Amino acid sequence: MSDFFAARPDGEPGLAVFLNAGDPSLDMLPELVAMLDESRVDCLELAVPFPHSFTDGPVVRRSARRALANGVGFADVLACLDRLATPRHLRIALLADWSHTVRPLGMDCFLARVRDSAADGLLTHGLPARARVGYYQAAHQAGIPVVSTCYPSSDPATRVESARNATAYLYLVAHYGRSGTPSADGFRLVRPALRELRADTSAPIAVGFGVRGRAEIEALRDVGADAAIVGSAAVARVERAAAECRDVVADLARFVADLRSETTATKGVARQ
Repeated sequence: MSDFFAARPDGEPGLAVFLNAGDPSLDMLPELVAMLDESRVDCLELAVPFPHSFTDGPVVRRSARRALANGVGFADVLACLDRLATPRHLRIALLADWSHTVRPLGMDCFLARVRDSAADGLLTHGLPARARVGYYQAAHQAGIPVVSTCYPSSDPATRVESARNATAYLYLVAHYGRSGTPSADGFRLVRPALRELRADTSAPIAVGFGVRGRAEIEALRDVGADAAIVGSAAVARVERAAAECRDVVADLARFVADLRSETTATKGVARQ
């Protein structure tokens, strides 16, 4: 079993937070990671910024543009990760786009650099169907914990492939659309999808898209998700804090505290 999301005795799902590397600045990343770690957030999904994401809404796209305007690239992100303090509870899943980051380097070179970095796992965005088998084989061979993805409505073969190749966690995207949009069915389709996926994986299953606050996390707890992924809502908090010249890390800490119950946000739960 992956250690990205440890089981919690109170049934509370694990928590992942998505941010674009470079928004806020990479100089702020060590302080931000330390805060998330102290708050017992389980995973930071840290994106190497890329333009024109077809899965992201305006909030995440603006964030990526700000990071790219600051000149943040793949090498900068890996160098910053290497400077972070360890050990820590928080795991960092690197998110990289196939067209913007992976393909220009070549898959073998890209995977070798991730393998030798301080990233704890890898999620590849926009992975073409024709490249999936080779990518999964190469990533597993390199010993890189893989975050795979699928939808509740993905065809059965895609769901099985995603489940069997998840070694860090499986990202179950709650619905089609862009990040930041709410789930119209209140995660109704997530419960049967979780049951089916667990037949083919022992990895944790984290659910994202439309997770904005405590209400959605409680809904995901009720349907049995192992973890909740909060993306656009966290990025929006960073954006507002920066625009209003407030302390970004402190604002994000308050947001995380609102997402978690008082017990898990302040005391934490030890890894098992």
